[in-house]
Amino acid sequence: MPRAQIQPALWFETWGEPSGQPLLLISGLGMQVTGWPQGFIDALVAANFHVLGYDNRDVGLSDWFDHEGLPDMTGVLFGTAPAPYLIADMADDAARLMAHVGWDSAHVVGVSMGGMIAQEFAIRHPHLVLSLTSIMSTPHLLSAGMSTPEVIEGMLKPRSEDLETFLEEELASWQLTAGPGYPPDATWVREQAVTALNRARHPEGVQRHLAAIIASPDRREGLGGVTAPTLVLHGEDDPLVQIDGGEATHAAVAHSTFHRYPGLGHQIPEPLWDDVAARISAVAAQA
Repeated sequence: MPRAQIQPALWFETWGEPSGQPLLLISGLGMQVTGWPQGFIDALVAANFHVLGYDNRDVGLSDWFDHEGLPDMTGVLFGTAPAPYLIADMADDAARLMAHVGWDSAHVVGVSMGGMIAQEFAIRHPHLVLSLTSIMSTPHLLSAGMSTPEVIEGMLKPRSEDLETFLEEELASWQLTAGPGYPPDATWVREQAVTALNRARHPEGVQRHLAAIIASPDRREGLGGVTAPTLVLHGEDDPLVQIDGGEATHAAVAHSTFHRYPGLGHQIPEPLWDDVAARISAVAAQA
């Protein structure tokens, strides 16, 4: 698929028949569109969705924002320095992408930071949203869903430039954030990491993503006005965005449906692909 020549330009891909229900799939922190397991995409297509996924700004093959420089993370955290952009800007990117492909509405699904973008999208562009699904996310990371100290420490460690060492570090990161009931598939983790490296690894963009998360305001008040059918999914053992983030999202959207997965961490593992797709299909049917 080509890059959508909008501002910023976004690389996008589609799966399924155009006659299917339109579904906008929004990726998480630093995640390229290739990070979605193909089996999960296939489950959505089998549920009669026409899926549109893309690289967020500043990662993958979409426009990078290196001209903004690296954010002053301490200043962003304490409100004394600005973030280069906010979650709201990334939500507007998604709206421009939908206009580019000619969609006037869609079922919107976001995971982790993508869930934050999906929430903001529903607040800012309600006429574009048929249904909203927020997966392992939060309306405000500093207030609900904060990562465990162990995960924060792991995230702050610099990565090796040696390929094999980097792949070991990547697997260790997945093991740290996976729940006890669903250990990560080591082969898939390695393959996905190699694909991301060869395609367009951009750690500077990940830092700016993180700054956007920290600097963006609490979405709970705005979520109170969301009228689209809403589904919230979260693992009970998620250490990266702890489950109180999902609980806060559910509480903010009064009519939402909340499902907790025992033993699940920060992932959508193969045993749950069909279940997650079925739940998304069920909330879509309410639209």
